[in-house]
Amino acid sequence: MLAVELNRANYEYDVNSIVKAFYPDEQVSVLTPAMREEKREGLKGDVRIRIRLQEDGAWVTIDGETYDWNGPEKVLDNGKSHMDTAPESEEPMAEKAYKYGFKCFLYRVLSQVTGKSLPWGNLTGIRPTKIAYQLLEQGKCEEEIIEYYREKYYVSREKATLSVNISRRERALLASLNHEENGAGVGYSLYIGIPFCPTTCLYCSFTSFPISGYRKIVDSYLDSLLREMEYVAECCRGKILDSVYIGGGTPTTLEPEQLNRLFGQLKALFDFSTVKEFTVEAGRADSITEEKLQVIRRYDATRISVNPQTMNQKTLEYIGRRASVEQVEEAYRLARGMGFDNINMDLILGLPGEGEKEVQYTMDRVAELAPDSLTVHSLAVKRASRLNQLVQEKGVGMLRNTDETMRIAAEGAERLGLVPYYLYRQKNMSGNFENVGYAKEGKLGLYNILIMEEKQSIVALGAGSISKRVYLDGRIERSENVKDVALYIGKIDEMIERKRKLLTDF
Repeated sequence: MLAVELNRANYEYDVNSIVKAFYPDEQVSVLTPAMREEKREGLKGDVRIRIRLQEDGAWVTIDGETYDWNGPEKVLDNGKSHMDTAPESEEPMAEKAYKYGFKCFLYRVLSQVTGKSLPWGNLTGIRPTKIAYQLLEQGKCEEEIIEYYREKYYVSREKATLSVNISRRERALLASLNHEENGAGVGYSLYIGIPFCPTTCLYCSFTSFPISGYRKIVDSYLDSLLREMEYVAECCRGKILDSVYIGGGTPTTLEPEQLNRLFGQLKALFDFSTVKEFTVEAGRADSITEEKLQVIRRYDATRISVNPQTMNQKTLEYIGRRASVEQVEEAYRLARGMGFDNINMDLILGLPGEGEKEVQYTMDRVAELAPDSLTVHSLAVKRASRLNQLVQEKGVGMLRNTDETMRIAAEGAERLGLVPYYLYRQKNMSGNFENVGYAKEGKLGLYNILIMEEKQSIVALGAGSISKRVYLDGRIERSENVKDVALYIGKIDEMIERKRKLLTDF
């Protein structure tokens, strides 16, 4: 345990993220004045870093050595502050400038003490591509943007270049949508969540319930889902539907007749003539059958996922995925043989027991299948996952994601003719890296870009889903559905009422 003593609230997230990135093998806990005294007392023996924020600066003590900071650096870009490209927040500009300066100071100190530099520098709580996207909108050239990342956030040239390249592709794809010019606010996307899985994976924290214990209420769940769907269809009449994403969970835990019922109502209620992408996460190979794929094919899904996460059988068994590598390959070839021409595969780097050798093996097996897109995730240890408990028992050293494993994945994608097109980061991500989506040109995942860049409203249905309304002035409002399936069914009228409040005058 590495405890950090901090004297001011609202800085915990940034401090924890930066310290954790420099000390990946440690369990980091930030002690604040608001923390319960008994917890503070229990962690005081582990305090190795003390941070005191003051009006005119700050000081940091690490293992007895103290470092001082004399306040925000007053560096301007054409009269604008560093924080102009950061996400909107309610903080006054002076507070934003202070926080930015402090994060730079903390990064420099930790870099000096550990002798490390981080691939994403001191970026926390921000989607890296958002910076490049906005600077491209301002007319900045590639080299200017790369230098901005490097000078202002200490981001490596490699990651800065990746962000710029991805942002260019995002802008080109989003230019065709109705979210800005040519009918601002007209377009929207639809997400439908199926919160069931064959089993719950070791690392999972999504809204997902083992189907074996929920089969008796799946039809009731669909009844409620279709009621919510009917309301949204009426509410969004006159809007342009750009993309539809069926996710979860694992949608193919539904039986063929249940899938047929869901897709039949979906197509009956919504105008698909404008839909540019219709994705169904077939997901787990142990839930995929020819009959289910026939239903998906019948309703003209344009993109599906067959997700192995790894092609190492030993790892699959360890993380609780029952489908074998052979089943993954069979499911993929079945889908390809049935005419699906846009198949994605999800992979996770940093799984327990996996290093360069295992990642290379996975990429070689995947290359034989030649999917149309790859989504490469860096493992993130979620608090609600069983993996989190395991890490606390055995130490985070059991997980290993490195520059080399990321390179192997990137080179494997390039070998398949895939280009990076979307990127995001998460808290507690293995190796302080990122998740990257790769795809063939012409087959970039539209919904994936929309959910990251927040350029369009996304109306989400089902247990645990979160709708996001994007206003013309850039404001974003959200509405959440309850996660528990039984509660969702019992409170469907309340879920619809939440939608009504969010989508009034939509």
